[in-house]
Amino acid sequence: MELYRIKILITGGKSEKDHKLQQLVDEKRKKEYKAAVKIQSWFRGCRVRAYIRYLNKVIVVIQKWWRGYQGRRYFRKMVETAYFIMKMNFYNEMAVRIQKRWRGYYARKYTHNYYALKKYLEAVSVNNEIVRKELNEYAEMREKEKKRKELEKKEKEKDHQARKMHYLLSTEQIAGVYNSPFRTSPDPMELLLRKSKPLSHRKQPAKSPLPGALCDLSHSAGSLTFPAAEPLPPIGTQKPQGPFRDPAEVLRQRYKPLEPTLRVATSINSLEKAREEIKREEWRNRIHDNEFLPFSSYHKNEKYDPSILRSDNYGEETYGIKHFREVQPKKWITDKDFQTVLPSIVLFEKFGKTYSRAGQIV
Repeated sequence: MELYRIKILITGGKSEKDHKLQQLVDEKRKKEYKAAVKIQSWFRGCRVRAYIRYLNKVIVVIQKWWRGYQGRRYFRKMVETAYFIMKMNFYNEMAVRIQKRWRGYYARKYTHNYYALKKYLEAVSVNNEIVRKELNEYAEMREKEKKRKELEKKEKEKDHQARKMHYLLSTEQIAGVYNSPFRTSPDPMELLLRKSKPLSHRKQPAKSPLPGALCDLSHSAGSLTFPAAEPLPPIGTQKPQGPFRDPAEVLRQRYKPLEPTLRVATSINSLEKAREEIKREEWRNRIHDNEFLPFSSYHKNEKYDPSILRSDNYGEETYGIKHFREVQPKKWITDKDFQTVLPSIVLFEKFGKTYSRAGQIV
């Protein structure tokens, strides 16, 4: 009962029919509100998505332009670096050629003089031919001397043999061994036996008297004879027979100079001394101390310092006549320079004037 009263008070005393009608109105209003919210959310979503698509397009355009700018700048820098490296390689190659020509000329003229060496080698070859000829003559002479000594030795042996076998010589009554009656001519040994003399036997030395007969020396002094002493053989310079060395070789070995090893003969600081000597040699042979700066005009206003090797007491030598390529304008076909057939690259032409930071003109 109390709840019903409270409900009536809340509804303002309206009937239940009005309450239901109001409830339907509220439900319809809530339904329309939800539909409006859904329509607004869809519209706002479409508008936000369209704005996002626009932003994406704009961002893509910005990224495209920025990346293109970055790529062009990187490519320009890469081309500049490649052009710089190409020029430096060209300058290095030209410097190497100049150094090669100069060092070759200096080595040929001062270190290894070709003509002096050629003359020396010719003289050495002539001297070698003379020495070889003399050695051949000396070898032939030694060979002939050796053959002559061998023949003499053989002749002496034959003569000695013939003198030993002289008893085999044939006589008028009895024919010898080498004179056979069946031969038309006598054997050469038979002729040698006829020419040679018989070998004479040496006399035995007389024996000394007995020791017991020494007491009668005074009485029989006239009857005793002493054997004559044989003379001593001459002292020759030949090598003594036996395991003995030449005295001259022994003396050379005894008094030869001291030959220390490489470790003893070399100083401790020999390496440092050699390095200092190389540095002094490089400093002494250096032509000039000015660095080669291709991209700078620092040395542009300096006067040309002539080389010491190109100047003499009578003045500086002429340039381009004797030592370099001669220029003959009379033989030129035209006074104008030759033109290239293909057009040059404009980007490379700008590098020497606009992209060089070391100097305005390279």
